[in-house]
Amino acid sequence: MKLRDKQIIQLALPSILSNITVPLLGLVDVAIVGHMGSPDYIGAIAVGGMAFNILYWIFAFLRMGTSGLTSQALGARDLTSVMHTLIRALVIGLALAMGLLVLQQPIRWIIYSLIGPDEAVLSLATTYYNICIYGAPAVLSLNSLTGWFIGMQDTKAPMLIAISQNVVNILASLWLVFVIGMKVEGVALGTVIAQYFGLLMGLFLWKQGYYRMHKYTCPENIWERTALARFFHVNKHIFLRTLCLVAVMLYFTSAGARQGELVLAANTILMELYLLVSYVMDGFAFAGEALGGRFIGAQNRRAFEELLKRLAFWTMIVALAFTLVYAIFGRSILHLLTNEPEVISTANTYLYGASLVAITGAAAFILDGIFIGATATRQMLMSVFMAALVFFILYFALRPVLGNHGLWLAYNAYLAFRGIVLYACLGNLKSQSFSKTCPSC
Repeated sequence: MKLRDKQIIQLALPSILSNITVPLLGLVDVAIVGHMGSPDYIGAIAVGGMAFNILYWIFAFLRMGTSGLTSQALGARDLTSVMHTLIRALVIGLALAMGLLVLQQPIRWIIYSLIGPDEAVLSLATTYYNICIYGAPAVLSLNSLTGWFIGMQDTKAPMLIAISQNVVNILASLWLVFVIGMKVEGVALGTVIAQYFGLLMGLFLWKQGYYRMHKYTCPENIWERTALARFFHVNKHIFLRTLCLVAVMLYFTSAGARQGELVLAANTILMELYLLVSYVMDGFAFAGEALGGRFIGAQNRRAFEELLKRLAFWTMIVALAFTLVYAIFGRSILHLLTNEPEVISTANTYLYGASLVAITGAAAFILDGIFIGATATRQMLMSVFMAALVFFILYFALRPVLGNHGLWLAYNAYLAFRGIVLYACLGNLKSQSFSKTCPSC
């Protein structure tokens, strides 16, 4: 195996193992409520989960921006900037979390008004939200810490955090639901317990592996104006990009909800299959973030070019594998997630849409990682904004004829267009990122 392949696998594999626990947790949550005897419970998890996806995606810059800035500082061997990036991200994350807690009720009203679930689902989703919102400080702090670990070329720490956190989540939810007798509130409480467990474990791992780096901190320079301006400049574009992502996902859920509880439940299950693909692909994207940012910081263009080629190779292998698995075993997977025959039948009708996402989204997944590592966030914003326009235009054109089939076709087109735009920007990214022509590896 080539050196670059080894570097990619060493970073990607722990990320895949940690990332895959996230959609698996979602699958477990859906499976738990899917056996409670009513599609309303599945819908409540879908709507409640979407509410927190919206909130936490909006602040995804705490992970992405931290990763890119840290990896570039590490490549340039600027350890003071490495530490200051972490401190800024943690403090800003906590401040944002406090804002979410203060504004939790109006935020909930806005999000649920946009999604528009029926009364039965809304009542259960509100219960879920009112508990899970108290996990915000843990989630946003851990996002900052995870981005820093990735920027430090350390994907093993996030793997240990994610696996242990999600094991705690699953065990706590199962115990609260099936032993204590709770329902949606048990799933929500199990989630919050696990979120704080994950943060504590992340801080422990930082202390064990990186505490010695505190000596590089200069307290008087942490909030230095130029560095802080760059932090917010990079993260401004990620924030706006995330709003576009949220708009698409929010409308996707809302469009399903407007077609009835069966379509909403079916789309929820199928979206879990998409999330499974995305989190596996993100393992390679994280490798692109860490290595790409480091090579740019070190001005090593030849290594960066080789990284692009090898990431493309591994991504296509994974994409083809997922497509085949979903095409062959898709219906069997649906039976694992719910025993509601009407939900299974409805989901099977639209299964092809979930089966295509690995292929249509492959380029977007991997190039997102490269552009994050390069802190080329303006191009990322442009790609998602243009792709979102494609999604909405295509869906409104197809909806009268194809209904929910049109929704899935539009979503696949959206994923594909994101990758097309980023690929078109790749040449300009390389010319802007490297001042040297061909340094040695």
